[in-house]
Amino acid sequence: MENEELDVNHLMQIRMDKLKELQDAGKDPFEITKYDRTEFSKEIKDNYEKYENKDVSVAGRIMAKRIMGKASFCTIQDSTGKIQSYVSINDLGEESYKAFKTYDIGDIIGLKGFVFKTKTEEISIHAKEIILLSKALRDLPEKFHGLKDVDLRYRQRYVDLIVNPEVKETFLLRSKILKEIKNYLDNENYLEVDTPILNTIAGGATARPFITHHNTLDIDMYLRIANELYLKRLIVGGFDRVYEMGRMFRNEGMDIKHNPEYTGMELYAAYQDYNDMMDITENMIRTVAQKVLGTAKITYQGKPIDLESPWRRVPMITAIKEVTGVDFDNINTDEEAIAIAKEKGVEIEDSKKTRGYIINAFFEEFVEETLIQPTFICDYPVEVSPLTKRKPSDKRLVERFEVFIDGREYGNAYSELNDPIDQRGRFAEQLRQREAGDEEANMMDEDFCMSLEYGMPPTGGLGIGIDRLVMLLTDSASIRDVILFPTMKPIGKANKNEEEA
Repeated sequence: MENEELDVNHLMQIRMDKLKELQDAGKDPFEITKYDRTEFSKEIKDNYEKYENKDVSVAGRIMAKRIMGKASFCTIQDSTGKIQSYVSINDLGEESYKAFKTYDIGDIIGLKGFVFKTKTEEISIHAKEIILLSKALRDLPEKFHGLKDVDLRYRQRYVDLIVNPEVKETFLLRSKILKEIKNYLDNENYLEVDTPILNTIAGGATARPFITHHNTLDIDMYLRIANELYLKRLIVGGFDRVYEMGRMFRNEGMDIKHNPEYTGMELYAAYQDYNDMMDITENMIRTVAQKVLGTAKITYQGKPIDLESPWRRVPMITAIKEVTGVDFDNINTDEEAIAIAKEKGVEIEDSKKTRGYIINAFFEEFVEETLIQPTFICDYPVEVSPLTKRKPSDKRLVERFEVFIDGREYGNAYSELNDPIDQRGRFAEQLRQREAGDEEANMMDEDFCMSLEYGMPPTGGLGIGIDRLVMLLTDSASIRDVILFPTMKPIGKANKNEEEA
């Protein structure tokens, strides 16, 4: 490691000396404020007939150089790809050609010339003028091996994007996916809104929040764990359909599926229920896949995933029975549920030894990982769904679903609870859970309860983890592969709670 640092310092010094020479000669590249480029590499290469023998102006980073006496080749990379350039002393002149030969891999240049094909039929630019626009003071990773250290790639995403072109493609796809989600919802007459990120109450989900302090008000505040309660206030206020896509923050563990800061999307529609939310979830994801990928039959990590065919819809208790043989429709008391949990080796916290919590624990323990093709798991226990309307046919359950693909949850939806008396009682039960030590339990939100007292129509609500959806549609193994700057512990800092992806 020490020798590597010495090498880096030595190479940086060489580049620093080159920069100093340029500055002393009055040719400081960092004083250049603008460069007028007319084309991008991909446009030229995709439309050669249009550009043959035409003068163009391009700009980008030098990724390769071959110096051959009085003529050379270099490859520059812009935001759309790479293109080769032929550079000769006859075209540039002695002084400019001499300067070009001193340029390093990684330097950013502007280049003017005409488009042609070499003897090997490679589309190239015959340079007439080259100018150095920015001096790279650090070497790029060795060109044949690239940046392969995963941890370093996430920390230095800027280098990752330069040397690993496929990484940029993932984030271009991410942008298209987000755009198509918004297009779909806009076409369904949903209104995009903004709600607070700083909250005085951490609500709308079961999660441990990040806490900060507002100096002027002298109060602790929370980074939002969800935007649900504000969006439902808007339904109360008379907006029929609203959605918001944005950052959420949960002070939890880190693994290939979880980043403390992530992008979530929630939508709410008045006069709809969780069946309507199943329809929009299925149709939206299918449509986005078709728009972005050209197909709804995809492959994720080697597994074929069929987003095109109708998605299965199955109650949680039925799914548990199918996998384990245990039928909770015939288990009606907490004592019976505790006994079957003990028999099957399912561990339950003392504060959660009820039939509802045990049903949910059975599902997570035995069923979740078996759900490979898109599946809606419906009708959750009321204990794990404090914001959801009860099923009229069984008050112990609620009208809620989660959608699972390849054993992972991608979306969560409810027939929203609009009974203010029931809601206040659910919050009170969550407070008891917090007092018993559950830091993820909901807090009491008096203002939200007050909003329901003004009357909220029957409403369907849906939340989708955007990063996981992007993982699925880009065939990315880790959430850190689809977040440009994932959360990382400082180098040299031990963190026993972080599971490095």
